[in-house]
Amino acid sequence: MAFCIAHTSPPDGRAEIDPVRPYGLDELIDIAERSHPQTRIAWAQARQAAAQVGMERSAYYPHLAGMALLGNQKLINPFPRPLAANGYTMVEMPIADAGLAVEYTILDFGRRGAHLDAAQNRQLAAAAHFERVHQDVAFSVVTAYSALVTAQQKLAAEKQILATAQATQQAAEAQLAQGRATLPDVLNARAGTAHAEFNLEASVGEEQTARVRLREALGAEPSDAISIAPPPPKSAEEMAATISELLEAAQKDRPDLAALASQLRAAGDDRKAAESAYRPTVEFAAKGAVQSIWPTVSVQDGSSLGDTTQFVWNVGLNIHWNFFDGGARKSEVLARSAEERAMREELRERQDQVARATWTAWVQYRTAVRQQQAAKVLLDAATASYDASREAYGYGVKNLIDLVNAEAQLAEARLADVQARSAVFVSVANLGYTTGTLLRGDAQKGAAQ
Repeated sequence: MAFCIAHTSPPDGRAEIDPVRPYGLDELIDIAERSHPQTRIAWAQARQAAAQVGMERSAYYPHLAGMALLGNQKLINPFPRPLAANGYTMVEMPIADAGLAVEYTILDFGRRGAHLDAAQNRQLAAAAHFERVHQDVAFSVVTAYSALVTAQQKLAAEKQILATAQATQQAAEAQLAQGRATLPDVLNARAGTAHAEFNLEASVGEEQTARVRLREALGAEPSDAISIAPPPPKSAEEMAATISELLEAAQKDRPDLAALASQLRAAGDDRKAAESAYRPTVEFAAKGAVQSIWPTVSVQDGSSLGDTTQFVWNVGLNIHWNFFDGGARKSEVLARSAEERAMREELRERQDQVARATWTAWVQYRTAVRQQQAAKVLLDAATASYDASREAYGYGVKNLIDLVNAEAQLAEARLADVQARSAVFVSVANLGYTTGTLLRGDAQKGAAQ
């Protein structure tokens, strides 16, 4: 992944949403990954880390530089009076110099290697962070998508509840016309219909708000102009994986844990680089140039020096060993060691947090699955109870209070069924996000939405 990030670029621009075309969840996640600002920021940070690796790797190669000099200088040189009347000569020296210089570090006792290893580990950490940001964005899209699906299903349920309330009202009015009901019964039924209409309008507003939030999760401009394809219907089933397997997967697959582990290794490399400063460095240096000079000497007889153009060079080894620096190296080692210890403790704390979050997500998932199963049974029972109560009310066997109670139970069961299905959908995504398998092929293996 780190190599791919270093050699690819994300597309530019905001997400373009066709308000007429229905989008599936996979399409929405793909749009968000390409267009959301957070993913683009993480990509730029990963590219920066990759460039840093190239900078550190360049230290292993010789540095070759071209040099050119063109100038003129005038100097005073003391000279014996028998040869120069004034006891000095004035030398004017125009000079042109062009050549190449090469420097190469032969030995640094692991300093370059430590810096390169640290940069590579930071590149791995940036790549893992990039993956986690994608999972963050994907999970926000899944959550927003689920909220919209839930709002649409709740809207459909509220329409059914309104239809049921209207049927109850019609039954009460029919009984009143036949002289087997009272006016308060009819007014009570009409109040139930009005309450259902009130709840329906609230659900319309929730559905429109959910559309806006889904576009926000995609990184698109604020609007409610978006359509979605409903998720395929699936029955709730227990996940095949055990909690121990999920805990192991979380510790292994969570990108943020991988990023912290890479940062810990980078901190160790920084400490090694700081320790290497106690040892000398050996560098090879060489220079070759073509030099031209046209010197003149100002003396009384007007004599001058000869012009020349020659190839000149120098070569040697530079050994640098810092014996005293006022404690700078010691302080650097202590600082890098403290950073390494802090990073180790942060990694351990995050591992504990991941384990706790995995346990919580696992419990929430199992609870959601069982609640959905119970909600289905509740809905079937409430539907049968209402149908029976309405039929009995028509025959005059039961009163309106019994029918209204059955209607209220049916409305509650319908909304509970909607919430239970939504909870299962979100808990599956949350479990994949918590274990770090979201956006991977096994994210929903063995589980149902």
